[in-house]
Amino acid sequence: MYRKIFFLALIGWASVSHAQVDVEALASEVEKDVITWRHHFHEFPELSNREFNTAKYVADYLTSLGLEVETGVAKTGVVAVLDSGKPGPVVALRADMDGLPVKEQSDLSYRSTQMGEYNGKDVPVMHACGHDTHMAMLVGAAKILTGIKGELKGKVKFIFQPAEEGAPAGEKGGAEVMVKEGVLKNPDVDVIFGLHISANTDVGTVRYNAGGTMAAVDPFKIVINGKQAHGAYPWKSVDPVVTAAQMIMSIQTIVSRELRLIDDAAVVSIGSIHGGNRSNIIPNEVEMVGTIRTLNKAARDHIYEALPRKVKAIAESMGADAELTLPLDYYYPITYNDPALTQQMLPTMQRTAGVENTLLSKPVTGAEDFSFFQEKIPGLYVWVGGKPLDVSEEDSPAHHTPEFYVDDSGMKLGVKLLTNFTLDYMASH
Repeated sequence: MYRKIFFLALIGWASVSHAQVDVEALASEVEKDVITWRHHFHEFPELSNREFNTAKYVADYLTSLGLEVETGVAKTGVVAVLDSGKPGPVVALRADMDGLPVKEQSDLSYRSTQMGEYNGKDVPVMHACGHDTHMAMLVGAAKILTGIKGELKGKVKFIFQPAEEGAPAGEKGGAEVMVKEGVLKNPDVDVIFGLHISANTDVGTVRYNAGGTMAAVDPFKIVINGKQAHGAYPWKSVDPVVTAAQMIMSIQTIVSRELRLIDDAAVVSIGSIHGGNRSNIIPNEVEMVGTIRTLNKAARDHIYEALPRKVKAIAESMGADAELTLPLDYYYPITYNDPALTQQMLPTMQRTAGVENTLLSKPVTGAEDFSFFQEKIPGLYVWVGGKPLDVSEEDSPAHHTPEFYVDDSGMKLGVKLLTNFTLDYMASH
Protein backbone atom coordinates (compact mmCIF):
# COMPACT_ATOMS: atom_id res chain seq x y z
CA MET A 1 0.00 0.00 0.00
CA TYR A 2 2.87 2.38 0.90
CA ARG A 3 4.51 1.81 -2.48
CA LYS A 4 1.27 2.61 -4.28
CA ILE A 5 0.82 5.84 -2.34
CA PHE A 6 4.45 6.81 -2.99
CA PHE A 7 4.07 6.14 -6.72
CA LEU A 8 0.90 8.22 -6.88
CA ALA A 9 2.69 10.98 -5.00
CA LEU A 10 5.46 10.91 -7.59
CA ILE A 11 2.94 11.26 -10.38
CA GLY A 12 1.36 14.16 -8.53
CA TRP A 13 4.50 16.21 -7.97
CA ALA A 14 5.95 15.36 -11.38
CA SER A 15 3.00 16.99 -13.08
CA VAL A 16 2.62 20.02 -10.82
CA SER A 17 4.80 22.30 -12.92
CA HIS A 18 3.00 21.37 -16.10
CA ALA A 19 -0.34 22.51 -14.78
CA GLN A 20 1.13 26.01 -15.03
CA VAL A 21 4.04 25.83 -17.50
CA ASP A 22 4.04 24.48 -21.05
CA VAL A 23 7.69 23.46 -21.27
CA GLU A 24 7.25 21.91 -24.72
CA ALA A 25 6.03 25.21 -26.14
CA LEU A 26 8.74 27.21 -24.38
CA ALA A 27 11.45 24.87 -25.64
CA SER A 28 10.09 25.20 -29.17
CA GLU A 29 10.22 29.01 -28.89
CA VAL A 30 13.84 29.03 -27.72
CA GLU A 31 15.09 26.28 -30.06
CA LYS A 32 16.16 28.67 -32.82
CA ASP A 33 18.25 30.64 -30.34
CA VAL A 34 19.76 27.44 -28.94
CA ILE A 35 20.89 26.42 -32.43
CA THR A 36 22.38 29.88 -33.02
CA TRP A 37 24.30 29.70 -29.74
CA ARG A 38 25.53 26.19 -30.51
CA HIS A 39 26.82 27.23 -33.94
CA HIS A 40 28.71 30.14 -32.39
CA PHE A 41 30.29 27.96 -29.71
CA HIS A 42 31.20 25.33 -32.30
CA GLU A 43 32.78 27.81 -34.70
CA PHE A 44 34.87 29.45 -31.98
CA PRO A 45 36.05 26.70 -29.59
CA GLU A 46 38.71 27.22 -26.93
CA LEU A 47 40.88 24.76 -25.05
CA SER A 48 40.73 23.92 -21.34
CA ASN A 49 41.40 26.85 -18.99
CA ARG A 50 41.53 29.12 -22.05
CA GLU A 51 37.77 29.59 -22.54
CA PHE A 52 38.03 33.39 -22.20
CA ASN A 53 35.86 34.45 -25.16
CA THR A 54 33.42 31.60 -24.56
CA ALA A 55 33.00 32.66 -20.94
CA LYS A 56 32.43 36.29 -21.90
CA TYR A 57 29.80 35.31 -24.46
CA VAL A 58 27.95 33.22 -21.87
CA ALA A 59 28.31 35.79 -19.08
CA ASP A 60 27.10 38.66 -21.25
CA TYR A 61 23.93 36.80 -22.20
CA LEU A 62 23.19 35.62 -18.66
CA THR A 63 23.66 39.20 -17.45
CA SER A 64 21.17 40.37 -20.08
CA LEU A 65 18.63 38.01 -18.50
CA GLY A 66 19.01 39.92 -15.24
CA LEU A 67 20.84 37.14 -13.45
CA GLU A 68 23.47 37.56 -10.77
CA VAL A 69 26.63 36.50 -12.64
CA GLU A 70 30.10 35.60 -11.34
CA THR A 71 33.04 35.13 -13.70
CA GLY A 72 36.58 33.85 -13.29
CA VAL A 73 35.48 30.84 -11.24
CA ALA A 74 38.20 28.15 -11.48
CA LYS A 75 39.96 30.54 -13.87
CA THR A 76 37.36 30.85 -16.67
CA GLY A 77 34.13 29.43 -15.25
CA VAL A 78 30.84 31.31 -15.18
CA VAL A 79 28.21 30.91 -12.47
CA ALA A 80 24.82 32.61 -12.43
CA VAL A 81 22.05 32.50 -9.83
CA LEU A 82 18.33 32.83 -10.44
CA ASP A 83 16.47 33.66 -7.23
CA SER A 84 12.72 33.15 -7.30
CA GLY A 85 12.33 35.11 -4.08
CA LYS A 86 10.40 32.19 -2.57
CA PRO A 87 11.64 29.49 -0.19
CA GLY A 88 12.70 26.22 -1.77
CA PRO A 89 15.70 24.13 -2.77
CA VAL A 90 18.77 25.29 -4.65
CA VAL A 91 19.05 23.36 -7.92
CA ALA A 92 22.31 23.45 -9.88
CA LEU A 93 22.54 22.83 -13.63
CA ARG A 94 25.97 22.30 -15.18
CA ALA A 95 27.51 22.48 -18.66
CA ASP A 96 31.17 22.14 -19.66
CA MET A 97 32.81 24.66 -21.99
CA ASP A 98 36.15 23.40 -23.35
CA GLY A 99 37.07 22.08 -26.77
CA LEU A 100 39.77 19.59 -27.78
CA PRO A 101 43.06 19.76 -29.75
CA VAL A 102 41.46 18.11 -32.79
CA LYS A 103 41.34 19.32 -36.41
CA GLU A 104 37.76 19.29 -37.63
CA GLN A 105 36.98 17.43 -40.84
CA SER A 106 33.51 18.47 -41.94
CA ASP A 107 31.76 20.66 -44.45
CA LEU A 108 29.59 22.42 -41.85
CA SER A 109 29.07 26.13 -42.45
CA TYR A 110 30.00 26.69 -38.79
CA ARG A 111 33.01 24.33 -38.67
CA SER A 112 35.96 25.38 -36.58
CA THR A 113 39.16 26.77 -38.07
CA GLN A 114 40.47 27.96 -34.70
CA MET A 115 43.97 27.36 -33.37
CA GLY A 116 45.21 27.17 -29.80
CA GLU A 117 48.24 26.22 -27.75
CA TYR A 118 48.45 22.79 -26.14
CA ASN A 119 51.52 21.75 -24.15
CA GLY A 120 53.62 24.36 -25.92
CA LYS A 121 52.48 23.47 -29.44
CA ASP A 122 50.12 25.27 -31.83
CA VAL A 123 47.17 22.96 -32.45
CA PRO A 124 43.77 23.09 -34.17
CA VAL A 125 40.80 23.27 -31.81
CA MET A 126 37.38 21.63 -32.19
CA HIS A 127 34.32 20.90 -30.10
CA ALA A 128 34.77 17.18 -30.72
CA CYS A 129 32.77 16.02 -27.70
CA GLY A 130 29.63 18.15 -27.80
CA HIS A 131 30.39 20.72 -25.13
CA ASP A 132 29.12 23.36 -27.55
CA THR A 133 25.68 21.74 -27.36
CA HIS A 134 25.87 21.46 -23.58
CA MET A 135 26.41 25.20 -23.22
CA ALA A 136 23.67 26.03 -25.72
CA MET A 137 21.17 23.76 -23.97
CA LEU A 138 21.95 25.24 -20.56
CA VAL A 139 21.67 28.82 -21.86
CA GLY A 140 18.31 27.80 -23.36
CA ALA A 141 17.15 26.41 -20.01
CA ALA A 142 18.33 29.59 -18.30
CA LYS A 143 16.25 31.69 -20.69
CA ILE A 144 13.15 29.60 -20.06
CA LEU A 145 13.55 29.44 -16.29
CA THR A 146 14.22 33.16 -16.05
CA GLY A 147 11.06 33.78 -18.06
CA ILE A 148 8.95 31.70 -15.68
CA LYS A 149 10.62 32.92 -12.49
CA GLY A 150 7.24 33.41 -10.85
CA GLU A 151 6.54 29.66 -11.06
CA LEU A 152 9.77 28.67 -9.31
CA LYS A 153 10.30 27.92 -5.62
CA GLY A 154 13.88 28.35 -4.53
CA LYS A 155 17.00 29.17 -6.53
CA VAL A 156 18.72 27.88 -9.67
CA LYS A 157 22.49 27.97 -10.01
CA PHE A 158 23.77 27.76 -13.59
CA ILE A 159 27.33 26.40 -13.68
CA PHE A 160 29.42 26.77 -16.85
CA GLN A 161 32.54 24.75 -16.12
CA PRO A 162 35.96 25.01 -17.76
CA ALA A 163 38.53 22.25 -18.33
CA GLU A 164 36.36 19.13 -18.20
CA GLU A 165 38.80 17.53 -20.63
CA GLY A 166 41.65 18.16 -18.21
CA ALA A 167 43.76 21.21 -17.42
CA PRO A 168 46.98 21.93 -19.32
CA ALA A 169 50.23 20.51 -17.96
CA GLY A 170 51.20 22.21 -14.71
CA GLU A 171 47.71 23.63 -14.09
CA LYS A 172 44.62 22.65 -12.13
CA GLY A 173 41.12 23.03 -13.45
CA GLY A 174 37.61 21.74 -13.93
CA ALA A 175 34.95 20.66 -11.48
CA GLU A 176 37.44 19.77 -8.74
CA VAL A 177 38.71 23.36 -8.59
CA MET A 178 35.18 24.79 -8.81
CA VAL A 179 34.16 22.71 -5.80
CA LYS A 180 37.26 23.79 -3.85
CA GLU A 181 36.44 27.42 -4.64
CA GLY A 182 32.95 26.96 -3.20
CA VAL A 183 30.71 26.73 -6.27
CA LEU A 184 28.28 24.54 -4.31
CA LYS A 185 28.05 27.13 -1.52
CA ASN A 186 26.47 30.57 -1.11
CA PRO A 187 23.75 29.57 -1.76
CA ASP A 188 24.25 25.96 -0.70
CA VAL A 189 23.24 23.63 -3.52
CA ASP A 190 20.85 20.76 -2.71
CA VAL A 191 21.04 18.81 -5.97
CA ILE A 192 22.82 19.00 -9.33
CA PHE A 193 21.83 17.86 -12.81
CA GLY A 194 23.99 17.47 -15.90
CA LEU A 195 23.77 15.89 -19.32
CA HIS A 196 26.00 14.82 -22.17
CA ILE A 197 25.09 14.73 -25.84
CA SER A 198 25.71 11.33 -27.44
CA ALA A 199 26.72 10.97 -31.09
CA ASN A 200 25.78 7.28 -30.98
CA THR A 201 22.29 7.66 -29.47
CA ASP A 202 19.18 8.52 -31.49
CA VAL A 203 17.87 12.06 -31.39
CA GLY A 204 14.85 12.21 -29.07
CA THR A 205 16.08 9.62 -26.58
CA VAL A 206 17.60 9.91 -23.12
CA ARG A 207 19.78 7.25 -21.48
CA TYR A 208 20.27 6.96 -17.73
CA ASN A 209 21.75 4.66 -15.11
CA ALA A 210 21.59 4.56 -11.32
CA GLY A 211 24.68 4.15 -9.17
CA GLY A 212 28.12 3.90 -10.80
CA THR A 213 27.54 5.37 -14.25
CA MET A 214 30.96 6.47 -15.49
CA ALA A 215 34.27 5.23 -14.20
CA ALA A 216 36.71 6.64 -11.71
CA VAL A 217 40.05 7.52 -13.33
CA ASP A 218 43.41 6.91 -11.68
CA PRO A 219 46.47 7.46 -13.89
CA PHE A 220 49.74 5.89 -12.73
CA LYS A 221 53.43 5.74 -13.62
CA ILE A 222 55.94 2.92 -13.15
CA VAL A 223 59.69 3.54 -13.44
CA ILE A 224 61.83 0.38 -13.61
CA ASN A 225 65.55 0.71 -12.91
CA GLY A 226 67.84 -2.08 -14.04
CA LYS A 227 71.45 -2.37 -15.16
CA GLN A 228 72.59 -1.35 -18.64
CA ALA A 229 74.56 -3.77 -20.83
CA HIS A 230 75.37 -4.56 -24.43
CA GLY A 231 72.51 -6.30 -26.16
CA ALA A 232 74.85 -9.12 -27.15
CA TYR A 233 75.60 -9.90 -23.48
CA PRO A 234 72.21 -9.77 -21.70
CA TRP A 235 73.51 -11.83 -18.76
CA LYS A 236 75.50 -8.79 -17.71
CA SER A 237 72.31 -6.73 -17.43
CA VAL A 238 69.29 -6.38 -15.22
CA ASP A 239 66.89 -5.95 -18.09
CA PRO A 240 64.15 -3.36 -17.41
CA VAL A 241 62.54 -4.06 -20.80
CA VAL A 242 61.88 -7.73 -20.03
CA THR A 243 60.83 -6.73 -16.53
CA ALA A 244 58.35 -4.25 -18.00
CA ALA A 245 56.95 -6.91 -20.34
CA GLN A 246 56.35 -9.31 -17.46
CA MET A 247 54.85 -6.51 -15.40
CA ILE A 248 52.40 -5.52 -18.15
CA MET A 249 51.14 -9.08 -18.57
CA SER A 250 50.81 -9.62 -14.83
CA ILE A 251 48.97 -6.33 -14.32
CA GLN A 252 46.26 -7.53 -16.71
CA THR A 253 45.44 -10.41 -14.37
CA ILE A 254 44.31 -7.99 -11.65
CA VAL A 255 41.10 -7.47 -13.59
CA SER A 256 40.80 -10.85 -15.31
CA ARG A 257 41.62 -13.01 -12.26
CA GLU A 258 41.15 -10.98 -9.09
CA LEU A 259 38.06 -8.82 -9.54
CA ARG A 260 34.47 -10.00 -9.37
CA LEU A 261 33.59 -8.87 -12.90
CA ILE A 262 29.97 -9.97 -12.68
CA ASP A 263 29.47 -6.96 -10.39
CA ASP A 264 31.14 -4.17 -12.38
CA ALA A 265 33.66 -3.73 -15.15
CA ALA A 266 37.17 -2.41 -14.53
CA VAL A 267 40.16 -1.61 -16.71
CA VAL A 268 43.91 -1.37 -16.17
CA SER A 269 45.68 -0.20 -19.33
CA ILE A 270 49.27 0.75 -20.11
CA GLY A 271 49.16 3.61 -22.59
CA SER A 272 52.83 4.45 -23.00
CA ILE A 273 56.18 2.71 -22.53
CA HIS A 274 59.59 4.30 -23.09
CA GLY A 275 63.09 2.97 -22.64
CA GLY A 276 66.39 2.82 -24.46
CA ASN A 277 67.60 4.38 -27.71
CA ARG A 278 69.52 1.68 -29.64
CA SER A 279 68.80 -1.83 -30.81
CA ASN A 280 71.96 -3.25 -29.26
CA ILE A 281 71.87 -1.60 -25.84
CA ILE A 282 69.79 -2.87 -22.94
CA PRO A 283 68.86 0.36 -21.13
CA ASN A 284 69.12 1.31 -17.50
CA GLU A 285 65.51 2.44 -17.23
CA VAL A 286 62.02 1.92 -18.60
CA GLU A 287 59.08 4.20 -17.84
CA MET A 288 55.42 3.23 -18.27
CA VAL A 289 52.23 5.24 -17.75
CA GLY A 290 48.72 3.86 -17.63
CA THR A 291 45.18 4.33 -16.43
CA ILE A 292 42.84 2.55 -14.03
CA ARG A 293 39.07 2.70 -14.56
CA THR A 294 36.64 1.41 -11.93
CA LEU A 295 32.91 1.63 -11.33
CA ASN A 296 32.76 0.88 -7.63
CA LYS A 297 34.87 1.61 -4.57
CA ALA A 298 35.63 -2.04 -3.82
CA ALA A 299 37.22 -2.57 -7.24
CA ARG A 300 39.22 0.65 -6.94
CA ASP A 301 40.46 -0.27 -3.47
CA HIS A 302 41.48 -3.74 -4.67
CA ILE A 303 43.47 -2.40 -7.62
CA TYR A 304 45.18 0.12 -5.33
CA GLU A 305 46.35 -2.84 -3.24
CA ALA A 306 47.14 -5.23 -6.11
CA LEU A 307 49.09 -2.95 -8.43
CA PRO A 308 51.92 -2.12 -6.00
CA ARG A 309 51.98 -5.76 -4.89
CA LYS A 310 52.60 -6.99 -8.43
CA VAL A 311 55.01 -4.22 -9.38
CA LYS A 312 57.16 -4.87 -6.30
CA ALA A 313 57.16 -8.66 -6.60
CA ILE A 314 58.02 -8.76 -10.31
CA ALA A 315 60.75 -6.17 -9.97
CA GLU A 316 62.32 -8.13 -7.09
CA SER A 317 62.09 -11.40 -9.00
CA MET A 318 64.09 -9.83 -11.86
CA GLY A 319 66.61 -8.11 -9.63
CA ALA A 320 65.33 -4.66 -10.62
CA ASP A 321 64.00 -1.71 -8.67
CA ALA A 322 60.58 -0.21 -9.46
CA GLU A 323 58.86 2.98 -8.35
CA LEU A 324 55.07 3.28 -8.65
CA THR A 325 53.31 6.64 -8.54
CA LEU A 326 49.55 6.20 -7.99
CA PRO A 327 47.65 8.37 -8.69
CA LEU A 328 50.02 10.17 -11.02
CA ASP A 329 48.89 13.78 -11.40
CA TYR A 330 45.09 13.81 -11.12
CA TYR A 331 42.12 11.55 -10.54
CA TYR A 332 38.37 11.55 -11.20
CA PRO A 333 35.95 9.89 -8.76
CA ILE A 334 33.17 7.60 -9.96
CA THR A 335 30.34 9.44 -11.68
CA TYR A 336 27.71 8.15 -9.29
CA ASN A 337 24.04 8.84 -9.92
CA ASP A 338 22.31 8.94 -6.56
CA PRO A 339 19.87 5.96 -6.76
CA ALA A 340 17.06 7.68 -4.86
CA LEU A 341 17.35 10.84 -6.97
CA THR A 342 17.49 8.80 -10.18
CA GLN A 343 14.32 6.94 -9.23
CA GLN A 344 12.68 10.19 -8.20
CA MET A 345 13.42 11.86 -11.55
CA LEU A 346 12.60 8.85 -13.74
CA PRO A 347 8.96 9.99 -14.21
CA THR A 348 10.31 13.37 -15.33
CA MET A 349 12.51 11.73 -17.98
CA GLN A 350 9.70 9.47 -19.13
CA ARG A 351 7.22 12.32 -19.39
CA THR A 352 9.69 14.58 -21.18
CA ALA A 353 11.11 12.09 -23.71
CA GLY A 354 8.38 9.45 -23.68
CA VAL A 355 8.55 6.11 -21.88
CA GLU A 356 9.74 4.37 -25.04
CA ASN A 357 12.56 6.89 -25.45
CA THR A 358 13.82 6.72 -21.85
CA LEU A 359 16.43 3.98 -21.91
CA LEU A 360 18.17 2.28 -19.01
CA SER A 361 21.84 2.26 -19.97
CA LYS A 362 24.80 0.17 -18.88
CA PRO A 363 27.69 1.95 -17.15
CA VAL A 364 30.66 3.00 -19.27
CA THR A 365 34.39 3.08 -18.50
CA GLY A 366 34.73 6.61 -19.83
CA ALA A 367 34.95 9.31 -17.18
CA GLU A 368 33.46 12.70 -16.29
CA ASP A 369 34.59 15.22 -13.70
CA PHE A 370 30.92 15.93 -12.95
CA SER A 371 31.75 13.28 -10.34
CA PHE A 372 33.42 15.92 -8.13
CA PHE A 373 30.04 17.62 -7.70
CA GLN A 374 28.38 14.28 -6.94
CA GLU A 375 30.92 13.59 -4.17
CA LYS A 376 29.42 16.52 -2.26
CA ILE A 377 25.71 16.47 -3.12
CA PRO A 378 23.21 14.16 -4.85
CA GLY A 379 23.49 14.41 -8.61
CA LEU A 380 22.04 12.94 -11.79
CA TYR A 381 23.93 12.76 -15.09
CA VAL A 382 22.21 11.52 -18.25
CA TRP A 383 22.92 11.13 -21.96
CA VAL A 384 20.83 12.90 -24.61
CA GLY A 385 20.68 11.56 -28.16
CA GLY A 386 22.38 13.53 -30.93
CA LYS A 387 22.53 10.95 -33.74
CA PRO A 388 20.30 11.60 -36.76
CA LEU A 389 17.71 8.86 -37.16
CA ASP A 390 18.79 8.14 -40.74
CA VAL A 391 22.38 7.35 -39.65
CA SER A 392 23.24 3.95 -38.17
CA GLU A 393 25.16 3.71 -34.93
CA GLU A 394 28.01 2.02 -36.82
CA ASP A 395 28.29 4.96 -39.23
CA SER A 396 28.09 7.63 -36.55
CA PRO A 397 31.53 9.20 -35.85
CA ALA A 398 32.86 8.68 -32.36
CA HIS A 399 33.48 11.40 -29.79
CA HIS A 400 36.97 12.96 -29.79
CA THR A 401 37.43 12.36 -33.51
CA PRO A 402 37.81 14.86 -36.41
CA GLU A 403 34.52 13.65 -37.93
CA PHE A 404 32.47 13.99 -34.72
CA TYR A 405 28.95 15.24 -35.42
CA VAL A 406 25.72 15.66 -33.50
CA ASP A 407 22.51 17.04 -34.95
CA ASP A 408 21.02 20.34 -33.80
CA SER A 409 17.61 18.71 -33.40
CA GLY A 410 18.83 16.71 -30.40
CA MET A 411 19.23 19.79 -28.23
CA LYS A 412 15.55 20.54 -27.72
CA LEU A 413 15.14 17.45 -25.54
CA GLY A 414 18.15 18.52 -23.46
CA VAL A 415 16.63 21.95 -22.86
CA LYS A 416 13.35 20.36 -21.79
CA LEU A 417 15.07 17.91 -19.45
CA LEU A 418 17.10 20.60 -17.68
CA THR A 419 13.96 22.71 -17.31
CA ASN A 420 11.75 19.86 -16.11
CA PHE A 421 14.38 18.51 -13.71
CA THR A 422 14.39 21.94 -12.09
CA LEU A 423 10.64 22.43 -12.00
CA ASP A 424 9.84 18.93 -10.78
CA TYR A 425 12.52 18.85 -8.10
CA MET A 426 11.32 22.20 -6.78
CA ALA A 427 7.73 21.03 -6.83
CA SER A 428 8.60 17.93 -4.80
CA HIS A 429 10.68 19.77 -2.17
